[in-house]
Amino acid sequence: MAEILRITGLVKRFGGVAATDGLDLDVRAGEVHAVIGPNGAGKSTLIHQVSGALVPDAGTVVFEERDVTGLSMHERVAAGIARSFQVTNVFARLAVLDNVALAVQARTRSCFSFWRPAIGDAAAFAEAMRILDRVGLVARADAAAGALSHGEQRRLEMALALATQARLLLLDEPMAGMDTAESAALLSLLRELRAHCTLLLVEHDMDAVFQLADRISVLVYGRVIATGTPDAIRANEEVRRAYLGDTLPA
Repeated sequence: MAEILRITGLVKRFGGVAATDGLDLDVRAGEVHAVIGPNGAGKSTLIHQVSGALVPDAGTVVFEERDVTGLSMHERVAAGIARSFQVTNVFARLAVLDNVALAVQARTRSCFSFWRPAIGDAAAFAEAMRILDRVGLVARADAAAGALSHGEQRRLEMALALATQARLLLLDEPMAGMDTAESAALLSLLRELRAHCTLLLVEHDMDAVFQLADRISVLVYGRVIATGTPDAIRANEEVRRAYLGDTLPA
């Protein structure tokens, strides 16, 4: 399986603390690649640097054989990298369908024509409905986005990410704040999305990680100490000592 993302020597310092410290990571096209590690390991900082929200102090981020290290977040979205839940703001007073239609327009139109009313763009609405169907929100299409439950808002934010037609989707703790039923529903959705794009996932829910991931990378003090299949990570003694201990799913 070919690489879609290659990270080499990534360094980001905050004062005297190296959040990522010469971090190397590769993600294969079409896989679900999870990144786990203790608090402060550098997981979110890694996602920030891949998305373009943070500029690394050193190292490179290569996406589809293109060096994107110097690109802005907006430019990376245009290149095919989207960050779920932070791709665009949810307009709470607008209908769910309008939110997604606007996101479709933002991708397909110039910055000037985008400001034309979305209501006249039948193609944008048709695509938005297809995306809502994919994330299970068709029944809520006419509801105000602000009236959605927490789990539904996460699904809407996922729909906004899909509207960019991303080939790499970055997920930073998507299960956070969800109850058991919401987590199970989102896990099912992520399984479906893997057929459409590559997923790089940071998540504390170990049951979800070991159910979903093709490969797992373990971060400790800003470095990857192990990468492998869920079974390989489960059996890795260094990983157990550094982080997982006896908390691994059976």
